[in-house]
Order: sequence, then C-alpha cells, then structure tokens
Amino acid sequence: MRIAIIGLANSGKTTVFNALTGGNIETAAFSSGQIEPNLAMVKVPDERLDRLAELFKPRKITPADVQYVDVAGISSNTQQREGLPPALLNYISTADALLHVVRAFESEAVSHPAGSVDVARDVQALDMELAFSDLAIIERRLARLVSEINKMSARDKELRIAERDLLVRLQAALENDTPIRDIEIDEEEERMIRGYQFLTAKPLLVVLNIGEHQLDNPPSVTYEHRRSGVVTLAGQIEAELSQLEPEDAQAFMDDLGITETARNRVIRHSYDLLGLISFLTAGEDEVRAWPIRRNLPAVEAAGAIHSDIQRGFIRAEVVAYTDLIKAGSMVEARRVGAVRAEGKQYIVKDGDICHFLFNV
Repeated sequence: MRIAIIGLANSGKTTVFNALTGGNIETAAFSSGQIEPNLAMVKVPDERLDRLAELFKPRKITPADVQYVDVAGISSNTQQREGLPPALLNYISTADALLHVVRAFESEAVSHPAGSVDVARDVQALDMELAFSDLAIIERRLARLVSEINKMSARDKELRIAERDLLVRLQAALENDTPIRDIEIDEEEERMIRGYQFLTAKPLLVVLNIGEHQLDNPPSVTYEHRRSGVVTLAGQIEAELSQLEPEDAQAFMDDLGITETARNRVIRHSYDLLGLISFLTAGEDEVRAWPIRRNLPAVEAAGAIHSDIQRGFIRAEVVAYTDLIKAGSMVEARRVGAVRAEGKQYIVKDGDICHFLFNV
C-alpha cells in the first residue's frame, strides 16, 4: 500500500509525514526547491499479531507494510489547465491512495499562501489542481484518438471509439467539479482507463491539520465523495509523540486527552478507503498479516503469499481470530470445531487465520 501525502504549501505535510512514520525530516526541506520526495515504509499496527505471538511463540512477527510518499507542495493556480509538473505527477500517480493535508491552524510563525486559513477553500483549490491534471491527460489523449481512429482496423476502431466516448464522459464530469471516483463505470471501462492513473479516481483521505488549542473543538468539513474520508489530527503534537518512548508518549497523550495515535487512525481509514482487509498466518516460524482486497476468494488470497500456492490450491484451513483466542490454542480450536476446511471460492474475512494446502 503506497500513499502519497499531498497538500498546498505550508499545510504541514512533512510534519504529518513525520507523525505517521516516526521520522525527523526537516519541515522546510521543500521550500529550497527539493523535488525528490521523502519516503518511508511503516509497519501497520495490529494488536492481533501480538496476541498470536503469545500463543505460537514465533521466530518473527511480520506486520503489513504501508509506504508514505511526502511530495512537494502543490501550487494553487486555477487559471491554467496544464496539469501538475511531470516529476510531481509521476510520484503521485503511482500511489494507491492520496492523503490530502489541509491546514486548519493559525500560526504567526508560518504564513498561509492565501493570507488566511480557510479549510473549505483549500480543499477545493487542491481538488481543482487534481482535476486539471486529469483534464490535461484526457485532452491530450482525445486529440490523438481523433486523428487516429479513422486509420484503424474495424476491431481497433470499435475499442478506441468506446475509449473516446468514456473519456468525453469523464471530461464533462471533471468540468462540472465531479471527481472520477464519483462516476459509475463498469469493470470493462475501469480496465480501459486504468493505465492513465487519474488522480481524481484514487481514494482520498482529507487530513485536517489542527493546532493544540483546537483539540477539544476541531473544525469540520463536509467532503461527500465516494472512496473519500476526513480525519483530524494535530500534526505537530503527533510528530512529537512519535519521537518519544512508549511510556512517555502515553503520559503525554493522557495529559492532552488523546486516546489514539494519528498513525493508527490514518492507516485504518486508508485500509477502508482502499477496500483492504488483513488475513493472518500463524506458526512457529512466523506470525504475519497479509493485506488483500475485500471480498477476495481464498484461491486468490493464497496468491498474496505465493503464486505457486494459488496455482496448486487444494483447500484452506481457516479459523477466525476471535475463535482462536477464545479457544486458547489451535489444538483446542480444532477440538471445538472452530477450524474449518474451505474451498477456492470461500470469501476471506478480516482476521481469518489461514493455512493453505496446495500441490504443484
């Protein structure tokens, strides 16, 4: 899972990046013209792995990973439709989801590009920049299709006409302030445009970056789009928390009335937006979480571990995490009938502990 952290200048993106990753990146780095992004792999917190480790005493524990990509601030310039700079677009377009940091705090030390803080305005400004980038791609592609369609064979011509009609529909929606993620498209149409990596088609999490004085009364923003969400966090405080030892961090959280760290909250929302769950494997060698798409059948989930397991799939032995913890051991879970044999089409559920039998 790769998530790009985007936002307008001085929104606190890098501070949020530090909060999520436990990093200590200079927050003014991008102001000096830095183009290369800040990257960090983060282990997804999962208390279930710790409980399973108590039962199986494995040699290692492997949580799921998420990569955060902190890119340069995006300039709001709604008078142009040229799209984002190519280098910046390359980093954002390869992400699975976008995390849009919006500044919601006032600061005498850091000026706001627009002169004052306005959450709704800044959300709309960045949405427009993403839309302009998608529109630029669509317009270039349509220009090529118009010149090429009449030169194609009948079969290719039919496919390209379908693509053209879809792009025209997407173009009209974007020009009416509707992101692509809000548009109903079928599986064939989704495959048709997958390679374009449209930014407004990606799941998007709006993160309202607040100050300490706003903890008890955070601002709110309405963002009613599909595969989107809104969370609030105090970036500076969370970044400081990430640098503390666990005991000191807990004491600090207790003083401020914070019950959950930003990392946990943002990752949980990101999982939901991407339609992901985690199934688990457990044994003496390793306890591990495997992220997969929701509603995935067992045979495809097996492929997350290795393609050979998917190819030679026989069956899956499955026990729900809660049932195993209640039983206290795999032996007892088998005795009480909590371990089930499931076939290829079984839909794997979050927290399922799976053992795949295969033959290749």
